[in-house]
Amino acid sequence: MRLKHTIRISWKSISVNKSRSALTILGIVIGIASIIAIMSLGDGASALIKSQIEGIGSQTISIQPGGEPTSASDMAQMFSDSLQPKDIDALKIKENVPGLQSIMPEVYGGVTGSYENQTYRFTVTGVTELFPAILNSYPEIGQFFTADDVKQSATVAVIGAKVKEKLFSADDPIGRKIKIKGVNLRVIGILPSKGSSIMSFDDMVMVPYTTAQNYILGTKHFNEIIVLADPSMPLTQTVSDVKTTLRISHDITDPTKDDFHVGTAADILARISVVMTALTLLLASVAGISLVVGGIGIMNIMLVSVTERTREIGLRKALGATEHEILSQFLAEAIILTALGGVLGVLFGAFVSLCFAIAIDNFTTIAWTFVFPIRGAVIGIATSSTIGLIFGYFPARKAAKKEAIEALRYE
Repeated sequence: MRLKHTIRISWKSISVNKSRSALTILGIVIGIASIIAIMSLGDGASALIKSQIEGIGSQTISIQPGGEPTSASDMAQMFSDSLQPKDIDALKIKENVPGLQSIMPEVYGGVTGSYENQTYRFTVTGVTELFPAILNSYPEIGQFFTADDVKQSATVAVIGAKVKEKLFSADDPIGRKIKIKGVNLRVIGILPSKGSSIMSFDDMVMVPYTTAQNYILGTKHFNEIIVLADPSMPLTQTVSDVKTTLRISHDITDPTKDDFHVGTAADILARISVVMTALTLLLASVAGISLVVGGIGIMNIMLVSVTERTREIGLRKALGATEHEILSQFLAEAIILTALGGVLGVLFGAFVSLCFAIAIDNFTTIAWTFVFPIRGAVIGIATSSTIGLIFGYFPARKAAKKEAIEALRYE
């Protein structure tokens, strides 16, 4: 009953100065709202990336040139020529990699293509006829090229939705030819629009990798090798067999000297999850600085309030209120203010995040999903209440220590 009475008196005291109370908790509201918005957008980005990577398939293994990158300077290794045709031949041997179901080399490069008077810069990607099945991306119109097209270095192409829009506008591109580095490529298919996402091929032109190597890029090595593992066999064993085979092919005896790195969808998800979590926490920590500022503001206003209410404190003490009761009242006021700021901050942060999600979903091609960070809301309200407890204690203790006679004499 005493606690209920304390809370009621504290709330009444806060309600007397509504404007001052609102300004007092503004810092808390902004800090909590920032944290909620950052965590919501971070969770939304993680969910988007996860859905895109899972679309690749859990049995897909990616082999890229260069050792496992550990820093930004290592990224240059990814453009080395360590993946050669002999590696494809070695991996195809059943005894070397029993779990290999299919394999696809990939090459790519930025080029400028043209159709009549229209030009556009895009990525030309050389793959095999297995591309649609491995990456689950079939032409929306027309067809994909065949194994014979790959063997014969056929000058055919399957274009992305954005390339179609830029070069052909509303015209039907099927059967027409686009020119890349003097080579005329006949369009035989159009990939569906995927929007701005990790697995988007809207800005790409797919051609047989032999065509890309012989006529467009002039290379003999591969930028990537994609392996589809047999689901009936352990994926970890297939990954191990791939690494062993490539080390033998490259005459590597020390695994730390690998000039390639192998990854699965699960590996990519784990790395991205760590990066996104660290980034979200970093940004949330920066936003949390405003909570400290808000806490200092709470303490400042509470000190002013203690001074203004000196006679009230003296009167309450004269009527029998104990130091503990005075301390409890002022401490309760600080906690109520900050807790209320926390709740308002959570609601405002969620509203801002929802508006961002709606805007991204409606005005871009990204399929963004709003995610309400429940853990962020709990942490936000708990943190704001704790700040009220910490920064409200000193003003509350100062009020509790005032002598009744001196307080009554205060002018």
